[in-house]
Amino acid sequence: MYEQKTRENDSSVLEFIEKVENPKKRDDAYKLLEIFTETTGYPAKIWGTSIIGFGSYHYKYASGHEGDAPLVGFSPRKAKISLYFATCDPDGDELLSDFGKHTKGKGCVYINKVADINVDILKELITQSLKFLQQTYPNKSEK
Repeated sequence: MYEQKTRENDSSVLEFIEKVENPKKRDDAYKLLEIFTETTGYPAKIWGTSIIGFGSYHYKYASGHEGDAPLVGFSPRKAKISLYFATCDPDGDELLSDFGKHTKGKGCVYINKVADINVDILKELITQSLKFLQQTYPNKSEK
C-alpha cells in the first residue's frame, strides 16, 4: 500500500530556515514566512523534509488515491524557491501573468528570489488558493 512521504511533522520551521545555506535565500525564506503567515492566518509547519506549509486539507482522487497536503506553502530549495498553490485552479493563470519572473511546474511555481515577483499578486495567489481548496475539499481544512 502507498504511504504518503510528505506529511506534517513537528520539526522547527525557524531551525529549518536557519539551515538554508545561501544567506539571500534564507532572507527570502523569512520574508515568505511572514507573507504566508500574515495572509493565511495559519501557523507554519514543516511538511516532509523541506516544505513549509500552512493549513491542511484532505484530498481524494477518483482513482482512490488520497492523502493530506498543506493548503499553500513554499520551499527554499538550492536551485529555486518553490511556491505551492492550487495550480489546478484556472483563475490562477490570470494572476500569474502579472506575477513577475517565474516558471510554472506541475504542482508549483518556481522563483529565483522574492525581489523578482509582485508581493501583492503573491498574496492574491495565496488567498485564491485557500478559497479554491476549501471549496473543492469542504469541511476538511484545518488550522
